[in-house]
Amino acid sequence: MAAAICGALGVLIGAFGAHGLAGFLESRGLDAETIAKRSDQFDVGARYHLVHAVVLLSLAAVPFGADRIRRVASWLFLLGIVFFSGSLYLLVVFNVPKFGAVTPIGGLLWIFGWITLLGLVKNRDVSDR
Repeated sequence: MAAAICGALGVLIGAFGAHGLAGFLESRGLDAETIAKRSDQFDVGARYHLVHAVVLLSLAAVPFGADRIRRVASWLFLLGIVFFSGSLYLLVVFNVPKFGAVTPIGGLLWIFGWITLLGLVKNRDVSDR
């Protein structure tokens, strides 16, 4: 369910970024250079958001490994979306650069999530191969 919600929100947010963000930022009085920079930041957030939504979906479909490891990895990826992508969305929409200080926390959560996935492979039964 989390993967479906994250995927749908990622597409919705990405569509806003592609079709409405520049006009929104222009209406807020931002100059062209800042709009370009903020649009790039928003795009990075949306791309990483969608990539990790697919990872969440994949984790739900993995037929091997401990449920606990999959749960921990899923939470790390989900929280990574919230902190990394969410902070970029807030930074861009409200034009508050301080939100960027939160972004690396999301990146670290994703790194820990990927490292946690090693536990799925390491603990994989020989019969699963």
